[in-house]
Amino acid sequence: MRISIVGGGYVGLVTGTCFAQLGNDVTIIEINAEKVTKINKGHPPIYEIGLEDLLKQNAGKKLRASTGFEAIASADIVFICVGTPQKLDGSADLSSIESASSSVGTALKNNLSYCCVVVKSTVPPGTTEKIVQPVVLKTSGKTEHEVGFAMNPEFLREGRAIEDFMQPDRIVIGSNDLRAGKHVALVYQGISAPVIHTGLTAAEMIKYTSNAFLATKISFANEIGNICKHLGIDVYEVMKGVGYDPRIGPSFLNAGAGFGGSCLPKDVSALVSLAKDAGENPVMLQSVLTVNEQQPFRMVALLEAKLGSISGKRIAVLGLSFKDNTDDIRESRAIPVIRELLQKRAYVTAYDPMAISNMRQVFPGIEYCSCAADTLAGSDGCLVMTEWPEFSRLDKEFDQMAHRVIIEGRRILTCKGADGVCW
Repeated sequence: MRISIVGGGYVGLVTGTCFAQLGNDVTIIEINAEKVTKINKGHPPIYEIGLEDLLKQNAGKKLRASTGFEAIASADIVFICVGTPQKLDGSADLSSIESASSSVGTALKNNLSYCCVVVKSTVPPGTTEKIVQPVVLKTSGKTEHEVGFAMNPEFLREGRAIEDFMQPDRIVIGSNDLRAGKHVALVYQGISAPVIHTGLTAAEMIKYTSNAFLATKISFANEIGNICKHLGIDVYEVMKGVGYDPRIGPSFLNAGAGFGGSCLPKDVSALVSLAKDAGENPVMLQSVLTVNEQQPFRMVALLEAKLGSISGKRIAVLGLSFKDNTDDIRESRAIPVIRELLQKRAYVTAYDPMAISNMRQVFPGIEYCSCAADTLAGSDGCLVMTEWPEFSRLDKEFDQMAHRVIIEGRRILTCKGADGVCW
């Protein structure tokens, strides 16, 4: 099929590259000219395992990038993959969705065949039906018989996105007419997974609900971990036993510094905002966010309990990305930790295998090191924030610290003497 992807960010680039790998003719539409150049040269502007290899195989062949919308004139299907960031009030900012819909509609004026416009961005229920569809139809001058509309949420984990796209646990396709739903299903031929057909708003709500439930499991595990910490119980032993219950499952029960990234925090916040607008008081969802916001500060408090005042002390922070195998620092738990350390006048050194350049834009004044050993040398304390595998091999490097005080926010270390935030 001829596919146009609007938005060359994380979701758009992975989606477009994987569709090209499946044999489709893909054009990624991205307003950032620098990104377009990199994509066309086979160099992904983001780090994701396996993405560069696939992009090099398809760039200039089955996949191309452009700053213009001309490809939509001959597209069979258009995926909208633009960002929906969090507003100050917690709700989703849909300005990019509206802008993309207008541009897609304008380009569709010249498309003489049936085309389906599919929203893949995470959007509040009703967005596709009440915003995307009316804007596209108005700007294109076409009818619902000429343009179909669907919602196809993504369930990609950063660091494992290629695997998740090619081997998904389910494919959700929301549409309000049978033709559009079948049209979207065609593009997933060759991928073995259950296809769930729903209405537009149900598909939009499935994505929010999935992420909210995963976030709830994490905050629940952290709250139990905080209790276990006071009782001298290993929360990982507890959750291992709990996770064998098939009604619960073992995933997302690793207690630690909390969740971050581009999805869970903003999606739970957006769902809270939706609930309040509907007149509901989402007590549980608000508690999920509260636990997550407080968790990183427990690490600093534990550090102070061992060192006393950290003013003027050298504190090493290992791990800046919100998780391993990515350079993404969005909502990373390292950000509030570093900010708290600086407010308490500590001298911060930091290291991450991938995310230093991104974090430097947030904290330009701290010292960034080229390896974990240099970060630890002469430090009074260390906070481990990300579960990078290389950190698990650290041992003698900690002997270079002025004071061997190690606080883990992720259970990754194998050396002796480390103290977990909630274990």
